[in-house]
Amino acid sequence: MSSSPPYNKLSYYTFGTPNGLKPALILEELGLKYDSHQVNIMKNEQKEPWFLDINPNGRIPALKDGDLRVFESGAIMLYLTDMYDKEKKFTYEYGTDLYYEMLSWVMFQMGGIGPMQGQANHFRLMAPVYDTYGMKRYIDETKRLISVLEIRLSKADWLAGDKYTIADMASWAWVKGAPSVDIDMSEFPGVERWIKRIAERPATEKAKTATGALPDDKMKEMFDGMKAKMDAKKDEAK
Repeated sequence: MSSSPPYNKLSYYTFGTPNGLKPALILEELGLKYDSHQVNIMKNEQKEPWFLDINPNGRIPALKDGDLRVFESGAIMLYLTDMYDKEKKFTYEYGTDLYYEMLSWVMFQMGGIGPMQGQANHFRLMAPVYDTYGMKRYIDETKRLISVLEIRLSKADWLAGDKYTIADMASWAWVKGAPSVDIDMSEFPGVERWIKRIAERPATEKAKTATGALPDDKMKEMFDGMKAKMDAKKDEAK
């Protein structure tokens, strides 16, 4: 093994969630050979000692390249493009204006869309009680963040420059699921076209399979059932 990365022995630890999907998208777009390991977060496998050695935060996803560990989905995506995208197909040359434009959109997802839509998902789908305030707060903020994407995507195909990059992959993995928290995507036609554009890429379907994500129709059925249970809690509270 070489003394510095890349080591070309990739193991990806994931689950069928938006964050689990994000690095899988770039792994598949680059056509990299990697071992995919399902970490069942429904059984708290991410809290087991073997996984905490890879990610001390006890969250999926995580990546190992040889003995090197990388955790946090955004860090994994940057590592993969830094080390394996030598032709800069899905990134830009480090230090250029477009590199920092791309990085800004990646961080926008990491600090905004992911946390806010994650909370919207919790309150609309999984909270132990029906919380009108929590739902409204996080769904409204998710809509605001999607409207920021719309500013760009109403006049461009991609978030950074003129090509599909990890900036698009990061946000797409989350935003495609916005209808599950009752967000009408027809309000954001540019985003809606962008979602469809990425969904149609062959690597996208491969990435979904690698993470063990449910097919879209099954996912919708599951979320509809979760919303119905949450709505029943509202009725019980009356």
